[in-house]
Amino acid sequence: MLKIEDCCLVIVDVQTRLFEKIYQKDIILENILVLIKSAKLLEIPILWCQQYPKGLGQTDPQIAELLTNQKPIDKLCFSCYGHKDFTAQLQSLKRKQVILCGIETHVCVYQTAENLLDNDYGVTVVADAVSSRTEQNKKIAIKKMHSRGVDISSTEMLLFELLNTAEHPKFRDIAKLIK
Repeated sequence: MLKIEDCCLVIVDVQTRLFEKIYQKDIILENILVLIKSAKLLEIPILWCQQYPKGLGQTDPQIAELLTNQKPIDKLCFSCYGHKDFTAQLQSLKRKQVILCGIETHVCVYQTAENLLDNDYGVTVVADAVSSRTEQNKKIAIKKMHSRGVDISSTEMLLFELLNTAEHPKFRDIAKLIK
């Protein structure tokens, strides 16, 4: 099970030029926003990456607006873990559970998950907060990641797992975000 004190949230490449072509983009965006707001309420660290922003644009403004105290890690490698700044920031957190959301499921999310697994991180992909340009690519990637040991969750399932009890002091605040 995920534990608040052991995890971090990683937002992968939710950039304007690519995001407009993403399968079920409105649902994905809504769930990523809920994850960010929840991570902030629960004081879970957030890392944020952008793939080649010169070509793919900046992060969706609704997401960027929630992350004003930090800068994105701009990268050219598909895996976030392939970038030295990401790896350094992740290691400095001293948290071994990584929650992944973003795009595209079959490229950057998948390769990040694989690299994290190879480096002894527990990885959870939030299935309703990741996507690709096609539904098929998303489904194939989720199936492949799951077969390799990645935990697959949904936004609501993940949040209740983190809270663990309705007695958690942030339960009501989180519940408002998902109802």
